[in-house]
Parts: sequence; C-alpha cells; structure tokens
Amino acid sequence: MASHFLLLGILAIVCSTALASDPSPLQDFCVADLTNPVLVNGLVCKDPKIVQAKDFSFSGLNLAGNTTNAVGSQVTPVFVAQLAGLNTLGISMARIDFAPGGINPPHTHPRASEILTVLHGTLNVGFVTSNPENRLIMKVLQTGDVFVFPQGLIHFQQNIGPTNAVAIAGLGSQNPGVITIANAVFGSNPKITSDLLAKAFQVNPYVINLIQSRF
Repeated sequence: MASHFLLLGILAIVCSTALASDPSPLQDFCVADLTNPVLVNGLVCKDPKIVQAKDFSFSGLNLAGNTTNAVGSQVTPVFVAQLAGLNTLGISMARIDFAPGGINPPHTHPRASEILTVLHGTLNVGFVTSNPENRLIMKVLQTGDVFVFPQGLIHFQQNIGPTNAVAIAGLGSQNPGVITIANAVFGSNPKITSDLLAKAFQVNPYVINLIQSRF
C-alpha cells in the first residue's frame, strides 16, 4: 500500500511539472483576434480562413524612437499586441533607441529571457542575480555585440558613447511583460507607504516622499 502512495506521489509531481510549462501550438498558427473579449491565457485565435499576410508582418522598426524624455531612451515593442501573428509562438522583439547618456532603467521581464544585439553605439549593460548573492554581471558592448539577460532578473542598459545608440532585443514570449523597478516601487497605485519603503531602503521617510512625488 505504501508503494502505491509513493507511486501516486511521483506521478503527481511529474504531471504538475509537465503542466507548468506553456503548451506547444496545436495548429500551424493562431493569429490573435485582438477584438475578441473572451479572456484566456493568451489571446483567442482568429478564424484561419480569414488570416492574411498582414497578420504576420510589422512595419516601423527602421524608425528611430523619440528619446526626448526623462531617461533618454525609447522602446518600440513588437509584441502580440502589435503583431497578432506572434500569438502562441513564444517570441517577440523590440527596438531600443538611446540618446547619449540615455538609459533603459533597471527592469525585469517576468515571462521572458532577452537577447540583445547592439546595432550602433556603445552600451553598458548588466543584470543582477537573485538573493542572497545579488551579484552584478556587467559588460560594455560595441556595435555587433550580443548579450543575454536571464528571465526575471533585474537588468539595464546605458548609452556611454558620444552618439545615439540603437539595439534590437529578442524575447522568449509573445507578451514578456515589463516591470520597471523605480516605477513599481515608487509609482504604484495606490502608493506603498513611505514608512515601509523608508525601512526597506534605510532612509528617512522624507526622502521616500520626495522620490514618490516624481512618479
């Protein structure tokens, strides 16, 4: 009897592990129907009989993003919301433009790893490993260099060259998600209490209130 329970336990673990990953597509494609109100884990498929070539194409990555903002960068995403044909394929991409000194501030992608290629310029890039090490892994990239950011880890890019910089990022999800650390911590709605953040960052609550006022 004990062996039967052990076998059932092993089967439960194996089955739960198998079900924890995204399923493979069960058809050639599943172009997202962005107008369908039905909520599923992903997006509802458009009738394949009415799918056209335009559902698999996107134009505009040749255009520079507007970097006239506080961080000096602009991300142009090509996720499933912009390219419906990505639905269920587990991939997406983005163009990132940087003004001199511009940054793509510390952020995470909860659902995707990222591979970044520098098309022009010089970028200082890196990521931080999880607790307890919190090790910073950082490298300066030149045109043509490639760097990988593991899924879920905080990472960043900074243009340290004298001219504009451009990079292309590939991501392992149709909808990788983005959590910008400063925005999430200091700009949440409603706000995280200043006394909690003051204790977490070991600063005076006045400092927290000042930072929150900027978000």
